[in-house]
Amino acid sequence: MKKVLFLTTACSMALAALLVGMAPGAIWAGGDDDDDEEIPFSVANIFFELNDTDGDLGIHALIDGDPWKSLEIEIPGERENLRISLRGGLRRQGLTELFFESAEPTFDELDPEDFFDRFPEGEYGIEGTTIEGEEMESTAIVTHLLPAPAGNLRVNGSLVSEDCDEDPGPSVSGPFVVTWDPVPLSHPELGRTGEPVVVTMYQLVVEREEPTLLKFTVDLPPDVTEVTLPGGFAESGEEFKIEVLVREESGNQTAVESCFRVD
Repeated sequence: MKKVLFLTTACSMALAALLVGMAPGAIWAGGDDDDDEEIPFSVANIFFELNDTDGDLGIHALIDGDPWKSLEIEIPGERENLRISLRGGLRRQGLTELFFESAEPTFDELDPEDFFDRFPEGEYGIEGTTIEGEEMESTAIVTHLLPAPAGNLRVNGSLVSEDCDEDPGPSVSGPFVVTWDPVPLSHPELGRTGEPVVVTMYQLVVEREEPTLLKFTVDLPPDVTEVTLPGGFAESGEEFKIEVLVREESGNQTAVESCFRVD
């Protein structure tokens, strides 16, 4: 049986605050076991993010460790994909955490097959030099296994819109209960299709832009696919965007977006 998450206003706000800034699930990668002189990064994670609604893909990375003055990433075949060399005071100070995300052109601009050709599966080497001159090295395992998008997304039992530009979605009244189906398989069309996946978390985002910005975000364990929004969350006549993100154990994640209105 699926678990249901009920959140009071105070509890949800506290949880949302706690979750701000949380990084995606990381691959904790060590260095070469045969070379004790190389310092491993504490976090070395490279992953893909798919917006299934807009049809775009991007590559992301989260790297953390001792202060460094240079860093490189090599894709399989020992082809360098990134080089960072610090200068001046920043070189003496060093960097520790690095997060980046690439541009995400639509599939009309960059075919998914061409995207995956640029970033093949396999071991990505991450090397650096500390501010003291010591060598750093870790490996991130990159896969084309993308989780399927969350399906059957509903608010109070009503299916949300597939195209918010043409349809603002169902009109519902509180209390607001958001549900979706569990995701057991990889994406049916992109990457490694139709394979079993291990979901590590779902993330739900509900956002209102007018009259003032209001945003609710919560990270959920993989066995929770139902959330009751805080009481008094919305008023009549308001429109909300809704997003459900699915994260697989590799760190790859797939998001779907939609919308609904309040009676």
